[in-house]
Amino acid sequence: MFFAVALFPLCLFGYPPAVFAQVKSVTVLAAADPVAEARLGLIRDGIRDALKANSFQESKNFKFQFDIVQDRLQLLDAALLKQSRSRPDVIVVVSAELLATEMTIPAQTNVVQVRLVDASPVAQLAGWSASSTPVTGVSNALSLNKRVALIRQLVPGARKVGVIYNPASSQSAARVKALQEQLTANGMAMMEATAQRPVDVGSAARSLISRVDVFYSLEDANVQQSYSALAKVANDAKIPLFGHDAENVRQGAFAALMVTDRELGTQAGRMVAKILRGTKSTSIPPEISLRPQLFVNPAAAQKQGVVLAETTLKSAVEVFSHVSQETSNHDRPRR
Repeated sequence: MFFAVALFPLCLFGYPPAVFAQVKSVTVLAAADPVAEARLGLIRDGIRDALKANSFQESKNFKFQFDIVQDRLQLLDAALLKQSRSRPDVIVVVSAELLATEMTIPAQTNVVQVRLVDASPVAQLAGWSASSTPVTGVSNALSLNKRVALIRQLVPGARKVGVIYNPASSQSAARVKALQEQLTANGMAMMEATAQRPVDVGSAARSLISRVDVFYSLEDANVQQSYSALAKVANDAKIPLFGHDAENVRQGAFAALMVTDRELGTQAGRMVAKILRGTKSTSIPPEISLRPQLFVNPAAAQKQGVVLAETTLKSAVEVFSHVSQETSNHDRPRR
């Protein structure tokens, strides 16, 4: 009788006694490249947050191991194979590259990948779908549809979107093409200007002043290096500037959508919790980010002729009160 009563509270909360019958183990393998290294702590904290919210307490009913691996895909794959032999309940891999599909991972291994693809061309997401391999995961890819929807929401009358990029960059060219297709699908047009050097960004922006309703900044290396020049043109011409991420908003864009690393980790952590409760990773389809967050800069908005509604300010995860060139927690080293 006592045994039955002791188990009853666990069942009340929906967790079968078997879930906590043994200590679970979670191993995180993170690729240490210059882009990812500063962000790994936030992702790790997000995973821990989600596991704690799902009643998995570190050192009580699960063990958490965090290993850094040199950012070479072959080394990461080798580390994954090595860890799989020790049979942790879940292996989380944090990297930009899609794990090799030809790897011979033991069938009982559950793998969750956190893909830091950022603004990579859509083509790099090919294959990120349900498969017969034990690899599932989450990606911080943010669809251009959501970014275009933000333009329509905050500047409803905008029809012509100005974009500056380096045509010599294949990644930038791919992003421009994808954006142009999305804008066309939404009844909008893209007006482009090229900047083959960072010093050309300001003049390229000025060439678009009479032709555009808003500026939109892609993850183009030249634009990012001379972002203050782009922001100055937007301010002087009172043309709204949409940023690529929170760092752009801090530097002078008035708004941007971004998937924060901690939220990405939390999303991965919820997936890990499902596996720890008994769901196989092969039964969980990969996901893109579910909760992109809004960042706004009212000071920049005022200079660019935008009035931010109170509801927009309240929905923003962070509101920057000024424009600054100093580094912040949202910094992402530029590729």
